[in-house]
Amino acid sequence: MKKPEIIPDYLLDFKTMKVRNLLALTCILSLGACKPAPPKTAPPTPMVSVTSVVQQDVPIVRNWIGTLEGFSNAEVKARVVGYVMERNYVEGAAVKKDDQLFLIDPRPFQTALAQAKAQLSQAQAVQERSKLELDKTQTLFKQGVVSQRDIDNNTQTNLANVANVQAATAAVGQAELNLFFTKVTAPVDGVVGIANVGVGDLVGPSTGSMTAMSTVDPIKARFPISEDEYLTFAKDLAASVEKPLAERKPLADLLLTNGEVYPNKGTMYAVDRQVSIKTGTIIIEVTFPNPGNILRPGQFAKVSATVSSNLGALLVPQRAVSETQGSFLVAVVGADSKVEPRPVKTGERVGTMWVISQGLKPGEQVVVEGLQRMIPGELVKTQPWVPAPTATPAPTAPALRSSPAAVNPPSPAAPVPPAVVPAPAVGSPVVVPPAVGSPVVPPVKP
Repeated sequence: MKKPEIIPDYLLDFKTMKVRNLLALTCILSLGACKPAPPKTAPPTPMVSVTSVVQQDVPIVRNWIGTLEGFSNAEVKARVVGYVMERNYVEGAAVKKDDQLFLIDPRPFQTALAQAKAQLSQAQAVQERSKLELDKTQTLFKQGVVSQRDIDNNTQTNLANVANVQAATAAVGQAELNLFFTKVTAPVDGVVGIANVGVGDLVGPSTGSMTAMSTVDPIKARFPISEDEYLTFAKDLAASVEKPLAERKPLADLLLTNGEVYPNKGTMYAVDRQVSIKTGTIIIEVTFPNPGNILRPGQFAKVSATVSSNLGALLVPQRAVSETQGSFLVAVVGADSKVEPRPVKTGERVGTMWVISQGLKPGEQVVVEGLQRMIPGELVKTQPWVPAPTATPAPTAPALRSSPAAVNPPSPAAPVPPAVVPAPAVGSPVVVPPAVGSPVVPPVKP
């Protein structure tokens, strides 16, 4: 039998050597995979900030947005046609009722009055003559000199002349009234606005407003409330409106645009007669004392009032409440330090707190911070929650001069050429170098 021929390594071709090296590498990796994996370490217990559920009496305060309006508002218009001769007030000043604001040229109206008086005198003279004729005719009729027809004619003539006297008297009254209307006066007490006309302008009933004025002490705050709010407080509003204005208690506060609270409280004044079909709201008016006329019509008005009190309400920070698909959840930490998400029902917001009407008990611990780190039912470590103080903006630091390195950044380093791995010796295992950026794995001993 012929013995197999043993081919030395140096006579093998390159392809045969490559297959041998791959088989050797496969054996080495399979031996390393047989090593047991290291045991898993438990994750650390998460730390959360908690606070206790507070129970206290909470006043329920409602806020509404509206505008200020004068208690009485009036457009001052001319009642007669004429030219403005004088403006008798200081624009923006306070005036009293019947103070003169403008003077329209009275001369045409004085002439018309004199003419009306002359016509009245003429009509009175004619009527006196007809009265004498009637008396004379009646005397002659008794003597049988004149007929009944003469008496009837003189009677009718005298009655017509009496009517002419009455018409002339009315014309004199109208002329006197027109002359009076040349003095344009203030219809109410209040502040007069800037004039819309000047001296020399032709004014009349159809030329528009000469100026406007408003009674601003007291002044009204006018704002809408929703239909639901109205139904909630309808009885209280009706009881308040039925009382005389002097007996109503001031309960409303006014917040100004500069952040200050107006020192004088407001009193309920009126409720509109209907709910708007467009907005579903009803108008409420509250009056505020305005000494010094500080408040003016058209100002922004934010009215707040304490409408009720929630006795023994449960409060939690608003940050502790999460909203999910229309429902509200609070994470509660029990006595066993396990966290439990609990659905709750919320009520009014009071500052940074939220009233919880259902779902919590006084003294329970709720998670305020660290909600993203907890797992329901798992243990947590707790620490008291401390509200963060209001941060003040830090002053802006001056710009620094750019350094030469920033202006001219260094050029990137030249790429390092890959290392040349020498070919392995014949019969030795092949070691594959790791890829750039991958962790280096130490060799595994068989």
